[in-house]
Amino acid sequence: MYIEQLYTGCLAEAAYYIESDGEAAIIDPLRETEPYLKMAEERGAQIKYVFETHFHADFVSGHVDLAKKTGAKIVYGPTAKTSYDIIEANDGEIFELGKIKIKLLHTPGHTPESSCYLLHDEDGKAHSIYTGDTLFIGDVGRPDLAQKNGTMTPEDMAGTLYDSLREKIMPLPDHIVLYPGHGAGSACGKNMSDETTALLGDQKQTNYALGDISKEDFIKELTTGILPPPQYFPKAAMQNKQGYKSIDDIYSSSTEMSVEMVQKAIADGALVVDTRHEHDFEAGHVPGSWFFGLDGNFAPWAGALITDLHQPLVLITEAGREDEATMRLARVGFDNVLGYLGGGIESWENAGNDLRTVKSITPDQFVNAKPEGQTVDVRLPSEYDTCHVNGAELVPLDFIHSEYLKLDMNRDYLLHCKGGYRSVIFWSIMASKGYSHLTNIRGGFDALKEAGADVVMPELA
Repeated sequence: MYIEQLYTGCLAEAAYYIESDGEAAIIDPLRETEPYLKMAEERGAQIKYVFETHFHADFVSGHVDLAKKTGAKIVYGPTAKTSYDIIEANDGEIFELGKIKIKLLHTPGHTPESSCYLLHDEDGKAHSIYTGDTLFIGDVGRPDLAQKNGTMTPEDMAGTLYDSLREKIMPLPDHIVLYPGHGAGSACGKNMSDETTALLGDQKQTNYALGDISKEDFIKELTTGILPPPQYFPKAAMQNKQGYKSIDDIYSSSTEMSVEMVQKAIADGALVVDTRHEHDFEAGHVPGSWFFGLDGNFAPWAGALITDLHQPLVLITEAGREDEATMRLARVGFDNVLGYLGGGIESWENAGNDLRTVKSITPDQFVNAKPEGQTVDVRLPSEYDTCHVNGAELVPLDFIHSEYLKLDMNRDYLLHCKGGYRSVIFWSIMASKGYSHLTNIRGGFDALKEAGADVVMPELA
């Protein structure tokens, strides 16, 4: 028996490769199929099943493409309805994979069809459980992401999840290895650990959701303080239910574009997405372009802030990272990448076009020179409430499209986030809307504190 966790930091997502006696299964694959096909080929195995724990909202799964390429069967839990062929398995149904067995446990609560997969090894002993978004390390899945059917409220779903955990998960033996669908950084839960595996017995001792908590308190905990989900979540969930364009077609449609082609695309309504490092974007970028750096949480932020999945996109990347950017956008449902600027930003400048720069200052300049302007904190409310620069106004990047009108287009603003990535995204979107009196503070709040900025901690007040 062979098990490998395939963890993707950008999405804080874990897929799994399981193999026994030449047969393999993939659990919750990302949209690109090549890593799974390559792994099976190198190990001399045939992919027999693609197990889905639920209809994912935070990424588009690779299940449909993977099944077409391998002949594997796609398995979902009870109540899952799709526009493509699946095995809608029963609670307790067992699937044989080589010399091991995988048992589906229906655990509704995160979504109605949510299910876990319990693996029994060659000796028939319970070995590990793959919980998707039902149970994380230190937390459980949020109960408000199910496709709305008009009957179940988040409170109803939270109560259902409470029952699922106690009826299906907690009776299992402590020695079982817990393999969740996400780790810290995912928007699918509130308080996930940085750890990506644990023993179930340890979670029974440390995870509040498996502790001595009443159903009423559990429901209150799950439904209090959760931010609205990123706007792309229901769209990605729908793609996972209805199917999608093949990843191979997306790669083939993304081509190198000349400066003239990019200019025409912009005139026709395309959005330029600049994926370079934030410092490179600050030094010079195509006017009107939005910054989402590949070395940060690229796909979640693009998914959260580009509101139209059909928006035509043109990429500016570092050389050799064009396919990476295209693939990572496809993971969150963006299939309309027209291409990338050949020769990068240099070709734009060499063609005689203007570059726009970001006005930036260091934390020391902010502290010592005291530049004029209102400080704007673009972090989450929870971050702001913990500690913030004295006098800073909170305008979270997450809600920029509804919140930016709070800012006066003719007033000076000094922007910061935690480390300098989100504030450049904020700057780029605001600049595209006509705001020109914006200054970015490099290094963000962490660097501001270190430089001695005046900060307040409301919880200590």
